[in-house]
Amino acid sequence: MTCSVVIPTCNEEAYIQAALDSVRAQSPPWEIIVADGNSQDETRKIASSYAKVIQVARGRAKQMNAGAHVAGGELLVFLHADSRLPPGALDHLRQLFSQGSLESGIFGLKFDPTGFWPSVYAACARLPWHRICFGDRGLFVRRSVFEALGGFPEVPIFEDLQLVKQLHRRKSFHYLEMDVTTAYRRFEQYGHLKQQCHNLKLWLRYNMGTPPEKLAPLYPYEILAKLPAENDVM
Repeated sequence: MTCSVVIPTCNEEAYIQAALDSVRAQSPPWEIIVADGNSQDETRKIASSYAKVIQVARGRAKQMNAGAHVAGGELLVFLHADSRLPPGALDHLRQLFSQGSLESGIFGLKFDPTGFWPSVYAACARLPWHRICFGDRGLFVRRSVFEALGGFPEVPIFEDLQLVKQLHRRKSFHYLEMDVTTAYRRFEQYGHLKQQCHNLKLWLRYNMGTPPEKLAPLYPYEILAKLPAENDVM
């Protein structure tokens, strides 16, 4: 079973190499699709040595959908640019999907660097609850199921939770114990508690029915301030 790993990027030169290497260390067959949202750094140059790079209008959902569209594998794995697959991940997925009717699932999570707060937040993220299945954990899904659902909803934020909600309803969603490793950079930049409180506020408002379009301007990352207003949020 060929695994297509789709990585959305925008100015990720500091992290993309490690993400690519984590895929290249896996057993074949696999392919890497980097869907780039007009990076202004060396991201595309770095990725082009190891992956098929496509240029896409900015917006993580749009980028992942575009990457999936050109992918050729039966199994789609969506990996953030600052995340890394664990060793043996793709072989494990192939084994799981070959055994029966499994349609989709998500990895566990750990942060790099480690520490007290990263460990606490990672432990919470591992809970088997579809409402906290964020994209930095590494979502995987059969290509046929992804296409049947229409891919990621092209909303500016929480596109991951919206798709996972649809997948969970199909009663074949699996929580892996293997952990994807994701950079702890946002917490380091904005503060452990400050960032988590802000994330929690956005998540609560989303679950109470606030449209993603109204929440997107509250997404605090510096990269978002550089995007034109009409574009989706990364």
